[in-house]
Amino acid sequence: MKNLPSLKNLYYLINLHQEQNFNRAAKICHVSQSTLSSGIQNLEEQLGYQLIERDHKSFMFTAIGEEVVERSRNILTNVDDLVELVKNQGEPMTGDIRLGCIPTIAPFLLSRVVKLCQTAYPKMTLLLKEDTTERLLDALGKGELDLLILALPVDTSGFHSMKVGIDPFKMVMHEELSHGVLQPIDYQTMPDESIFLLQAEHCITGHAITACQLGDSAKINPFAATSLHTLVQMVNSKLGTTFLPQMAIDAGILNDTNLIVIDPPGEAPYRDIGLVWRQTTSRIRTFRTLGLAIQELLAQVKD
Repeated sequence: MKNLPSLKNLYYLINLHQEQNFNRAAKICHVSQSTLSSGIQNLEEQLGYQLIERDHKSFMFTAIGEEVVERSRNILTNVDDLVELVKNQGEPMTGDIRLGCIPTIAPFLLSRVVKLCQTAYPKMTLLLKEDTTERLLDALGKGELDLLILALPVDTSGFHSMKVGIDPFKMVMHEELSHGVLQPIDYQTMPDESIFLLQAEHCITGHAITACQLGDSAKINPFAATSLHTLVQMVNSKLGTTFLPQMAIDAGILNDTNLIVIDPPGEAPYRDIGLVWRQTTSRIRTFRTLGLAIQELLAQVKD
């Protein structure tokens, strides 16, 4: 058999690439700096190529080093999936699931999903992470997460997705401002900079602009909120209007405010809610079962 690289040395390489610092990478790997450095040098000797260019003060990854890092991530991810499969002996709904979720869904759904799993699947534990769509997809691809709850559509190339529900958008504004607004609403008659949205990295902004056909950027306020709760506070101060997902409204985000809910004009805008996982995972049955359970949760909210 060929003298294959050790998984441990691949792990060292990945963490050095992530941290760009030998000392920090060694701490993450729980080894000494010299052990990590020796492991990477051994990896270079086995492969017969230089992965890192070094001098006495700094280092940089070579082109082939970058490629080895990327392929090493895939190798370790597949190994993790293999270990998980054997550990659970093919039994679904068991073990840890590292679940990522976007901020415009997490506060309004995750607690219900956790309670469901604690009751229905006591052998399964959810380890939660909240972040933007782009960062979650990156973490999923690197094997740092197992499953995502996202708002679709997004580019999930290389992953598998399962739609679990529909989340309509609603327009909200202060009840005093609503008296001067003609029904049905025509966006073109609204004052300039009167529509508040989230920062661009939150996918709900793009979904709202597309679904509600907000073609006139002059109507959108340049202020970009960091959360739906911030949007609610801005609009409750009579500064304008915004769009909120029905999921957040059902969860009580408008409680103790003077905001009213209005159906946007035209075709009812919405976002799809979906699960996303790696195509190579061995836990498809578990993820599909969880997806069906979340479908039921979302249907209960709708009812």
